[in-house]
Amino acid sequence: MKSFLKNGQGLIKCDKWEPNCWVNIERPTEDDKKYLLNELHIPEAFYNDIKDIDERPRIEIEDGWVFILFRIPFKNQKTNNPFETGPVGIIFKDDVFVSICFYKTELIPDFIQFSKRKNIIKQNNYDFILQLLLSSSVWFLKYLKQINQQIKSAENTLEKSIRNEDLQTLFKIEKCLVYFTTSLRGNAILVHRVKNLRVNKNTLDEDLIEDVEIELRQALETTNIYNDILTGMMDAYASVISNNLNVIMKQLTSISIILMIPTLVASLYGMNVPNSLQDNIFGFWIVLIISFIISLLGVFLFWKRRWF
Repeated sequence: MKSFLKNGQGLIKCDKWEPNCWVNIERPTEDDKKYLLNELHIPEAFYNDIKDIDERPRIEIEDGWVFILFRIPFKNQKTNNPFETGPVGIIFKDDVFVSICFYKTELIPDFIQFSKRKNIIKQNNYDFILQLLLSSSVWFLKYLKQINQQIKSAENTLEKSIRNEDLQTLFKIEKCLVYFTTSLRGNAILVHRVKNLRVNKNTLDEDLIEDVEIELRQALETTNIYNDILTGMMDAYASVISNNLNVIMKQLTSISIILMIPTLVASLYGMNVPNSLQDNIFGFWIVLIISFIISLLGVFLFWKRRWF
């Protein structure tokens, strides 16, 4: 799906392509691909690179075309991982400026609304890309807050459970944090390269660069903190689950021993040999009482040792 946005009160939609407008394409169809390749003439290699979900952030310049790829977070409804990261590609040359993303995200619609509130317009292409990078860092932080809530919820569940399925939740969150860390580091390297391009030495907004670097650093540090907390918590709860299992096994063993006592007494007196109670009309009750007393004694000893 493609949309065209031009400068106005922020970024406003227009019906067709205009010079220097922003062509935003999310989850491109075959028609969108043909439009990009045949009408805007963007290099097909750039398009294919954006399609690869594992592509790393980078900047390339080829035949006058500038290709910048960075990674953004998004909610994933198709897999068990609650959050993932995917590539967004920016391609521009002369009066053509295109962004392509193969995944549905909340970032770009939010950025468009934000541009209207703050009256952000597209003047310098590199500054505009830095604005998108700043917005992506903010969304990383937003999703990290949601991840923190999921960690707390999983923690409350694990306090009452010994199921492996509950630990799997933490494994999935840890996987998300690994994706976030890798993407944020790549974006930080990309910002450094954009800042040091020869064409940008005196044209970039220094305050904007500083804001992007601060937000990226904060998002990366927050991700590392949550990852360290999660790793420690998983180790601790793995030990707790193992300890809970040991307690249950000890309790079951104690119950088995208690139940074995009357079985042993009954077996001894049930043997086909003289035992002085074979002619006693109260023999059954005497054996029953003896079994009961010894069992109570066993329960008392285990209780004193806190085996129950």
